[in-house]
Amino acid sequence: MMIKKSSILFAAALTAFVFMSSCEDGKKKEEQMRIETERVEMEAAENAKIELEAEKAKEAKIKEEARANSVAGQAMTNENLTTLAGALQAADLSTMLSEPGEYTVFAPSNQAFEKLSQKKRDELMLPENKEMLSEVLTYHVVPGVINSEKLAAAIKGANGSYTFKTVTGEELTASMSGDQFVIKDGSGKKAQVILGNVPASNGIIYIIDTVLMAKK
Repeated sequence: MMIKKSSILFAAALTAFVFMSSCEDGKKKEEQMRIETERVEMEAAENAKIELEAEKAKEAKIKEEARANSVAGQAMTNENLTTLAGALQAADLSTMLSEPGEYTVFAPSNQAFEKLSQKKRDELMLPENKEMLSEVLTYHVVPGVINSEKLAAAIKGANGSYTFKTVTGEELTASMSGDQFVIKDGSGKKAQVILGNVPASNGIIYIIDTVLMAKK
């Protein structure tokens, strides 16, 4: 009987040991699974963060390239448009012409500004005349993109004299002199396009030899 009882106790102890070992193994496996799950989740979150930062950097680069190739950006890097670039900054228009949009800009060259009297140039650049300068500059900006083919077709379709509005609501008139575009302002003064169809990220540029003025 003693041997039988001992066997039973041994078997019970062995069962308990196996059960406890099994529980311990189960807990270890659960802990390992938890750790592995956390590791995978952390890696996924880190990869998502890296991808998001890369995407933001890519978008920032695209925006920077667009600004550099914008109307304002090209004015700042074109040695023939340095006066215009300074005027855009003085009139707080650089941002407008560097942001996404669709503009056709008749950009006066440095020589165009030199045709104005020194008194007029000084007057326009005075801080108190910023609004006046802004009106002069925006008179050169037309909403929408009009490339040379469209402009030539519009002039032809209007019997040689195509009138259109700038962003100020004032009018300009385009015509042809031989194979060159001529832009007439509200005062009757004419500017010749010396370089046209210059693409920008937010429109198109025509460099002209005269500063245009709206009719007073």
